[in-house]
Order: sequence, then C-alpha cells, then structure tokens
Amino acid sequence: MTPLKVWDLPVRLTHWLLVLLVLGLYLSAESEEDWMDWHRWMGYAVLTLVLFRLLWGLVGSHTARFSSFVRGPVGILRYLRGESPPGLPGHNPLGALSVLALLAVLAFQAGTGLFASDDILFEGPLYDLVDSDTAERLTGLHHFNFDLLLILIGLHLVAIVFYLVFKRDNLVGPMLTGYKTLDADGLARAEDARVHELWLRALVCLALCATVVGLVTQRVLF
Repeated sequence: MTPLKVWDLPVRLTHWLLVLLVLGLYLSAESEEDWMDWHRWMGYAVLTLVLFRLLWGLVGSHTARFSSFVRGPVGILRYLRGESPPGLPGHNPLGALSVLALLAVLAFQAGTGLFASDDILFEGPLYDLVDSDTAERLTGLHHFNFDLLLILIGLHLVAIVFYLVFKRDNLVGPMLTGYKTLDADGLARAEDARVHELWLRALVCLALCATVVGLVTQRVLF
C-alpha cells in the first residue's frame, strides 16, 4: 500500500470553494439583511467553477477526467456486485453519478438565477430577456432546485459516512491532501495525477470560463 497523489489542486480547490459558496448562497438568501449583491456574485462564482470543472473533466489530470471514472450501466452494476477492482484511485462509479448530479444541479441553479427576481429589489442580469411569466417560472425552479441541491448534499454526506464506517474508505482525506493509499494495481492508474499538476492549463481554463461568465452576465454579447 502506497500513498499516491490522486487529486490535483484544481480539483480540490474547486470542490472546497463550491462547498463554501453554496453555504454562502444559502446564508445570503435566508438572511434578513440585504445580501443579494453578495448572492449575485457568489452565483457568478459558482457558474464559473462549474464550467471550469466540466472543462477540467476533459483536459485535466487523469483522475479529474470524466473518462477515467464515468461508467455506463454495466460498469455501475459490476461495481455494485463487487466485481470492480478495489482501491480505485479516483471516483468510483457511484461517486461519478454523485459528481455529475451535483454539477448538473449547480449549473441549473446558477443558470436559473440569471433570470430570477424577488419582485422587490433583485433581478438577475438576464431577467429582461424573458417575459414576466417565464421569469416567474424560472424563479420558482430556482427555489425548488436549491431544495434538490440540499437533498443531494445530504445524500453525499451520508455516502461519505457509509464508506468511512463500513468500507474503511476515507473519501474526505484525499480531497484535502490530494493523496490516497493505494495498492500496486492502483499505481499505474493514478500515476498521471502524481506527475502532472497542469498549472498552466488550469489557469487558461479558469480564465476562459471566467471570461464566458463575464460576457454573459454583463450582457456584452446581447
């Protein structure tokens, strides 16, 4: 068993920044103070990070790429039957479903927020691109989707505890340190995450995503 780097820093920073931003979005939305400007900018940050994680899932380090952990129904069934090799360096097939679901819900949350309104002070930057009925429906979906996000987060936390208690697999530690203890079979699969931090690529991807979000939210393109 060997400690090996499996999560690059861009993946870990994206993960924990999204955790903090979701908490901040919840507090700013529920606060009796006027924190909607903070809510707006945190929403932009979430959209930027979600776009970055999607792009990084295509061009990032080996374990960050969707191709390394997203499996079809057959692969998921094999994992549930215990037929997958133990000590997977990145996400397991069920973890992959969780990642995809959370990214989809976060993207939908940020996207609907662009058109949302509280009918008092706050309007999303794209609010006037749709009629009032559509904006009202999108606002309702924005609120409903956040409840769905909280449910997914709850299931995510339950899964973390389950794997720690019953499978003796600490999922949080590697997301903090980047390292996971693997057997020899996992070394080759995780080697790319050890030797390539891909800093320049990460910065280019982040700059590209931030530019896209800026162009959309500031109405530069339309």
